[in-house]
Order: sequence, then C-alpha cells, then structure tokens
Amino acid sequence: MNRSDQPFRLHNTLSGKVEPVRLIEPGHLRFYSCGPTVYSTAHIGNFRSFLTADLIVRTAEAIGWDVKYVTNVTDVGHLTEDDAADAGGQDRMAKALESEGKRFANVYDLARHYTDSLISDWHRLNLKEPFVRPRATEHIMQQIQAVEKLVASGVAYETEKGIYFSVPSFPRYGQLSGNVSAETLEQSVRDVVQDEGKRDPRDFALWKKDPGHLMQWHSPWGWGFPGWHIECSVMSATYLGEQIDIHAGGEDLIFPHHECEIAQAESLTGKPFARHWVHTRFLQVEGEKMSKSKGNYFTVPDLVAPESEGGRGIDPVALRLALISGQYRKPYNFTFDTLKASMKHVDRLRSAHTIALKADSGSEDEGEDRLGEKLESLYDDMLGAMLDDLNTPAAIASAIEGAKLIQATGDSMSAASARSALAFIDRTDGLLGIPHGIPGDRSEADTPNDDLGKVVEELLAQREAARKARDFEAADTLRAEIEALGVDVMDSPTGSTWKRKSTV
Repeated sequence: MNRSDQPFRLHNTLSGKVEPVRLIEPGHLRFYSCGPTVYSTAHIGNFRSFLTADLIVRTAEAIGWDVKYVTNVTDVGHLTEDDAADAGGQDRMAKALESEGKRFANVYDLARHYTDSLISDWHRLNLKEPFVRPRATEHIMQQIQAVEKLVASGVAYETEKGIYFSVPSFPRYGQLSGNVSAETLEQSVRDVVQDEGKRDPRDFALWKKDPGHLMQWHSPWGWGFPGWHIECSVMSATYLGEQIDIHAGGEDLIFPHHECEIAQAESLTGKPFARHWVHTRFLQVEGEKMSKSKGNYFTVPDLVAPESEGGRGIDPVALRLALISGQYRKPYNFTFDTLKASMKHVDRLRSAHTIALKADSGSEDEGEDRLGEKLESLYDDMLGAMLDDLNTPAAIASAIEGAKLIQATGDSMSAASARSALAFIDRTDGLLGIPHGIPGDRSEADTPNDDLGKVVEELLAQREAARKARDFEAADTLRAEIEALGVDVMDSPTGSTWKRKSTV
C-alpha cells in the first residue's frame, strides 16, 4: 500500500474529532506552534509538546507536503496568574530576574540566555528547525498596529490601565475550550486584574499600562507592554498569513491563550483563523505531577549532560524516543524504566545501521535483496501509524521490528539487502527523528581516542580473541573487567561496541 496516499488525520480540539488535515493550499502546510516563555530552562514536559509539533512536520514532509513551520519565543507579557483570560500578577520574565539575583544585568540578558538554552536543547533532541522562531519583543510594532485596528473596529476599548478586548463582541468565544455559556465562562474566568473601567469581567488585555514594568514601549496609549495573547496572533499572521492550517501547543493553552487568539485573529480578519487545533496532554514523572518540591522535575540538561556537569549522562536520542513513545493526546507517564527500554531500542537501531554499513562496503557481489520488500512494508506501516493521529507506539514498534530483521541477517547480508536496510534506517530517522551512527550528544571522554577508550578497545579485542578460541570463561572475565570500568558492552553479529554506563 502506498501510504503517501493516505490522509493525514489528527485530533482537532475544535471539533473534538480525529479528522483529515485539509490544507488551504494543496500540498502546502502552514503550521504555528506555541513556544515557551524563556524565563527558565524548558523542562521535559515542554519538550513533549515541542516534539508533537516536530512529528507533525516530519510526517507532513514524508508525504511530500511543503511545510512552513513557525514556533515562537515569548520574552515579554506572559504574567504569572495565567489561568484567566485577563492574567494578572508579575511578568514571568521580571519575576525570574528577581530570583536570579545578580546573574543577569537585565531582563533582556535573561531572555537571551534562556533562548540560547532552549535552542541548544532543541538540537540535542534532534528537533527540526522552524522556518522562523519569532520573538515577541521583536514584533511590538505589529502588535500595536493590530490593537489599533481592533479598537477602530469597536471590539476593543481603552481604560486607564490598558486596552481590552470585548469578549461579548465575539459570540463564538469559548468554542475551542467548550466554555460557551455565560455561566460556564464566569466560572472559568476570574477577574484577577483590578480595573473598574473594564466593561465585562471576561474582557482580556491587549495592551497594559504599568509604569513599574521592566519592559516598556511607546504606543498611542502611552508607555506599556503587550498582552500575552496578542503576541501569537500577530506573529502567526506575520509569517503565515491570515489563515493557517494547524495551530498546536500544550493542553494548558486551550484556555485561555488559544481561545483568546481565535477571538483576536478572527476579529481582525473576519476569517477563520486555524482549521485544525492540536494539543498535547500533560506529562507525569513516575506517576506524579512534575514538581521541583518532589524532586521529579527534569530539564534536558538534567538528564543528558555528563555526570561531571551534574547531569545523568543519558543519550539524548534515547530521551527523545522515550518522550515520543506515548501518543501525544494521551496522558503520558515518563519513567526511568521507559528510558532504559528506549536506550535499548536506540542501540538496536544503531547496531542495525552498523551491520548494514559493513555489508554494503564489504561485498563486491550485489546478491539477492531478501530484506527490501519486508522493510518497505514495515516503513509503510510506520508511516501509516504516524498518519493516523501520530500513533507513535505503533510506529516505533515497526521501526524496532525492522531493526531486528536487519540484525538477524548478520554477516550473511548481501550488498543489495544492505542498501535496503540503510534506506529503511534513513527513512526511520526522517520520520521519527531517531538518528543513527554517532551515539548522540556524548562527551569527548566517550570516544575511543582517550585513555579509557584505548583500554576498553584493547580489552574488547582480547575478549573477541577469547570468544573465537571458545574460551568463554576468559571472555566472561574480560567482560566483567570492562564493565567494572563503568561502561556497557553491547554484542551484535558483527562484533561488540561499548558506551558509558547510564546513571538511570
């Protein structure tokens, strides 16, 4: 079956159904996904949502779509009390600066630092780079112009403390979250901003006037800063146009952030904003909500940085695989057992790649391709699973089954089979983002060029000689000696490899 002819189906929060993605322009996907507020290092729950967006991009590209993918950085305007449409409290950036002490000269330095940290972790987990990664502070003029237009059209108004969007002016407000009745909205929205000039407690700020705010811009209403919701509406329109195909983010953004985005965007254009809304469910760690107080709050560096730098030395590719091993719209329990299983899967894929490379370069005879048809069928199953609402568990199962087939062939693999195997592994990487070859983001000390590497390689050679001589007692002793050095030995039909032990 040619899976590229299969429709790409995703759950649409707007309709509550899994349905085909219908593009505004055939073959061209316009896709916006909400990025983080850069007041701290993004945690693995954030990256679960970012990985959903990455898999949407990869799946769309696998069926030949031209993808224009935008994901933002929020570096102003996101307040701490954001469970209401009109959020109150401190700006998250300003609060972070206070807690960081003298580490940063100003809030802009803090934003740059954590943006750089985000991008570094983004690369570690092998996420695709977006078409553009816009920053809210770089689009203030466009936001002011959008607010002016909303005021001029009568759906927004000014008070002494800010410019507000009039929720009653948009009858469809609540369509995404299900908060559609006035009674339900009153229960879901609390008026955290004390402004007697507001016409309705549900109205939310587009622009805030606050002399004490650290980040200020001049506007037609005096000095101030933008509301969180207007930022994404404007940045999406700037790079993708008035209408987009898919908008994604974490489930916590459904209300109020995405609900407010719809109201603003559609009031500005008079057109439907996004056809498809995709939301990733929360991540737990070992069955509990992630919390610093519980000691189960993890960032990417916490897990993948070398032990010498305070991390656990985990292969970032294994972390990526663990985070996508649960389907995005089901609550996911991240455990270290899952991470260990993911490490084994990554090692299996790399072993298969090594076997295929050796067979491809070591045989002058093309031979019979005994793997091509089976691997093609498995890739079709993998792609089919991803096209069916990003069914990553089924897709990963097909990838591992393919790796096992390649490993089972071993030294008997023909050059023709090797080429099919290499193509399968490359396509798996393209679709799932599980790269082969170099074991991820390891420290230089893990390479066979340092003192430890030389010792391990010499002991592996001695062990291989003992195994060939069928002196298995000596081989077992040598393996124990190698593992005592703090490394794992991995055997395959083409030989043995090693890596530093994980502290998981």
